[in-house]
Amino acid sequence: MTEFFETYKSQIIYGAVVIVIAVTLRIVTNFIIKWLIEKEAQKFPGTPLGPVKILKSTLNTLWLVLGVIALSFIFVDNEKDATLRTYFKLASYLGLVAVVTIVGATLTNMWFKHKIQEKIVSQYDPTSYKFMRYVVVFLICFVGLLFGLLAFPSLKGVAQTALGGAGVLALIAGVASQEALSNLVGGVFIISFKPFKIGDVIKVTDTMLGTVVDITLRHTVIRNFENKMIVIPNAVINKEKLINYDLFEAKCCEHIEVGISYDSNIDNAKKILQEECENHPLIYDNRSELDIKDGMPMVRTALTKINDSSYTIRAWAWARNYTDSFSMKCDVFESTIKRYNAANIELAYPTRTIYMINDEVAIKEKSKEE
Repeated sequence: MTEFFETYKSQIIYGAVVIVIAVTLRIVTNFIIKWLIEKEAQKFPGTPLGPVKILKSTLNTLWLVLGVIALSFIFVDNEKDATLRTYFKLASYLGLVAVVTIVGATLTNMWFKHKIQEKIVSQYDPTSYKFMRYVVVFLICFVGLLFGLLAFPSLKGVAQTALGGAGVLALIAGVASQEALSNLVGGVFIISFKPFKIGDVIKVTDTMLGTVVDITLRHTVIRNFENKMIVIPNAVINKEKLINYDLFEAKCCEHIEVGISYDSNIDNAKKILQEECENHPLIYDNRSELDIKDGMPMVRTALTKINDSSYTIRAWAWARNYTDSFSMKCDVFESTIKRYNAANIELAYPTRTIYMINDEVAIKEKSKEE
């Protein structure tokens, strides 16, 4: 045993040092990552910890691979040392690129989240920061991938061309599909021209109405009033004609229409509808000082349509925003129907008049004609 130790003393010491270094690096890595997770959880509660966990797995894998390669020097001939050194350099380079990319993307993401939180607290629009977060993180990961390709001779030319400047756009255009590029350009147009921003209530079609919660490189996310997320590709939403209820002025005029029968009193129906609108707590007085001085009503009502079997009474009721207008409309419908029932004002319903012809008379008249 002593002779064996004396013979392979240098190799044993070398192997022990390598194992100690690898184990120490894993312990230090786990400690630092745990500390980072706790700090991030305190500063940004509810933040996904995926990138930090990926960094931990990458580092631990790197230490393991480098340790195995370093230990392999003990068991191979001197002729193969050059090959092992090449593998060691390749693994070190790829590991370093991966770590720098993940750390850079994570820190950038955290910085943007901090700025977004500041904008929200200060009641400023965070849309630009949210969109730029996706762009910058994507570029960091893309550049990191290109630097990783430099390690492989067969792909080195592609990476150098892409990193040269104009090649980045050429490479993206060649790899990405037309639809993906359309969504990316659509997202840039949305951020640049701002037809809507995060927090705005928009209506894309009759079935897509809600609050904008996120704008990414590919799509826009809308939370509807059923608390369901609607994901619309940027290329699609750029082509649609949409209504933005929060662009410029948030106040909006709600048309509250009620149908009454021909036998109902029009003046009484208009008065009741006007009173119910004006007495609602969410009503907004949109009159100017001159209108108030001239005695103009807060809510205007009028007969707007004569239908086949009914009249349509409309009230122009203003609210501070779309949400208030919708709630007010629902409440006014309910209270108006109750008052109409009490005042004997009949609501409209479909009617049809049928004229019956006596069959015998019709037959006699037909015989005379013949």
